[in-house]
Amino acid sequence: MAEPGGSDKRMWCSVPEKFQLHGAMLALQFGYAGFHVVSRFALNMGISKLVFPVYRNIIALLLLLPFAYFLEKKDRPPINLNFLVQFFCLALIGITANQGFYLLGLDNTSPTFASAIQNSVPAITFLMAAVLRIEKVRLNRKDGIAKVAGTVFCVAGASVITLYKGPTIYSPTKPLQTMMRSTALPSMSMSSFTTSAMSVLGDAKGKSWTLGCLYLIGHCLSWSAWLVLQAPVLKKYPARLSVTSYTCFFGLIQFIIIAAIFERDAQAWIFHSGGEAFSILYAGVVASGIAFAVQIWCIDRGGPVFVAVYQPVQTLVVAIMASVALGEEFYLGGIIGAVLIIVGLYAVLWGKSEERKFAAASLRVPIQSTPSDNVHSNNRKSQTKTSLTQPLIPPSTENV
Repeated sequence: MAEPGGSDKRMWCSVPEKFQLHGAMLALQFGYAGFHVVSRFALNMGISKLVFPVYRNIIALLLLLPFAYFLEKKDRPPINLNFLVQFFCLALIGITANQGFYLLGLDNTSPTFASAIQNSVPAITFLMAAVLRIEKVRLNRKDGIAKVAGTVFCVAGASVITLYKGPTIYSPTKPLQTMMRSTALPSMSMSSFTTSAMSVLGDAKGKSWTLGCLYLIGHCLSWSAWLVLQAPVLKKYPARLSVTSYTCFFGLIQFIIIAAIFERDAQAWIFHSGGEAFSILYAGVVASGIAFAVQIWCIDRGGPVFVAVYQPVQTLVVAIMASVALGEEFYLGGIIGAVLIIVGLYAVLWGKSEERKFAAASLRVPIQSTPSDNVHSNNRKSQTKTSLTQPLIPPSTENV
């Protein structure tokens, strides 16, 4: 008798891994795109910007702890005060500042441009690593020129988004108003109904666009600094899931302390609607749980560059989702800046790809490797896997 589900398993295994990877990456981008939109929707419903990350990190920690404990039980070095201090600092930069600046920036701008600015993280990480002399800049080779040019494009794009909003290129407001007019109650004026509905849908008018962009730049800077600072920590404590769990734990403690000081409204800690509960569950389970597992599998099979190349797809998906679900408007400055950032992203990724080719060519020797050499090679490969903590960006600057 055939095993139940065996045919489905064989059908899935018969799909070439290349198509599995592309399908998984597309699903991953939709998952993260949904996180941008859901987070903005939660902010529009009035959820506290301090309470939201507390609940999100509680869920993320509960998801990560079992895997970190069981999968890295043999690889985890003994903990000491020095490691705890380093984990605390990583949490301050990579969790507290990173997520805090993101929510402040998203609240003042839009999901599309929050996603667009995130494309500059690899370039900013390269720039920080170069300044700290962790990454070498070789301007006499095409890979070095490409990385520098890509960084310039990303900085220029972020500057355009911040300093120039420009005229509205696309606005779904008119069709929404037409729909509202046909469904509005006769006793309610059109202006009051539109104001109420758009406050739920996600209109960003009345907020400071420039301030929001500055917050998002702070988000990218803290994210990049976190990636750079992770590299030396992971060399001494090569248990990535455990590092992520410790970082998430200290980030949760920091957010709880901040929220206890600044969030005085006890009602902010209570879910007032199913939408708020769904937003937090989505952020914790999808963006911090399922997406991590899919991401690490894709990076393991396809490499960090393959994963990072899909990042602009997320921006496109966010733009479509935000326009349909939130009634988001698109501005000329944001579109120009997003294009510059995406061009810069691909330039940096191409430069990193060429750099790896140069490195591989220089390491080729006509000596047959021994079994022990293969063991060391496999160990080195396992150490280049990407951290689960953040999407699409490798933890070590060697892979940025």
